Amino acid sequence: MFLAIDAGNSNVVFALFDQKSGIWTNQFRLETKTPRLISQLSKKVPLYFLEHGIHISQIEKIGFSSVVPELNAIIEQFCQNFLGQNPYLISAESYLNLPVRSLRPNEIGSDLMCNVMAAFSRHQKPVIIVDFGTALTFTAVDEKGEILGVNIVPGLRTAIKALFANTSKLPEVELKLPESILGKNTIHAIQAGILYGYTGLVKGIIEAIQAETGLKFTIIATGGLAAILTTLEKTFDEVDQNLTLEGLRLITIENS
Repeated sequence: MFLAIDAGNSNVVFALFDQKSGIWTNQFRLETKTPRLISQLSKKVPLYFLEHGIHISQIEKIGFSSVVPELNAIIEQFCQNFLGQNPYLISAESYLNLPVRSLRPNEIGSDLMCNVMAAFSRHQKPVIIVDFGTALTFTAVDEKGEILGVNIVPGLRTAIKALFANTSKLPEVELKLPESILGKNTIHAIQAGILYGYTGLVKGIIEAIQAETGLKFTIIATGGLAAILTTLEKTFDEVDQNLTLEGLRLITIENS
C-alpha cells in the first residue's frame, strides 16, 4: 500500500492507496494545530490502523506534501517512529522531471502542484483546478503542462470566520446553502451572502481566465468543501475529492 500524508492549514489527511485495486481505500484526518497534533499522531493513528486491520508492514512507500513547514519535522519523526520508514517530502526539486512545470517552483504550494500533476496526467489538455480548502484556489494549466498562473481568495470557511471575528453581532454559521438568495433571518442572510456570493465568484474567475487565455479548459473541482456549492454542479466537468492525494502519489512515484 501507498500512504499519502497531506498537511494543510486546517487538517492533516492520511490516505491509503491499494496498488492492486487501484483505489484509495482508507482516509482520515487530524487537526493541524501543532500541540494537539502531536498527541493525536501518537494516539489516533495507531488506533485507526488497529481498528481497520492495517499493519505497518503493508505500507511500502510514504509520500508527504506539506504547506505548513513547522509540521514537517513532527510528521517525519512520526513516520520514522511508528512506520519505520522516512516519507518522501515533496519540494521544488520534486518537479524537475515531471510532465508539468511551474515558472516559480519555489513559490507554488506542493498541494497545488499535486493537483496539477493529477489533473494534467489524466486529461493531457488545458485544465483549471478549483480547490476548495482553507483558501480557494484556481490553477490554470495549458496544453503543454505549463502552469499559466494561480488565483487565490479566502476559502468558504475562512470567509465565514472572518465575518464572525470582525463583527460584534453576527454569529458564526453553518456552511449550508439556503433555498433563497434573500435571507429571512441573520443566519440565512450570512449563508446566502457567502455561498451564493462564492457561486458568482467561482463562475466569474473561471470565465475571466478563459477570456484572458483564449483556451478551452476542462474544469476540475477538489477539496473538502467542493460539494457544498451545489449551484456550481454544471460549472465543473469533474469533481474529484482525491485529486491532491493522487497527484501526491504520482509525484512520489516519479521521484522514487
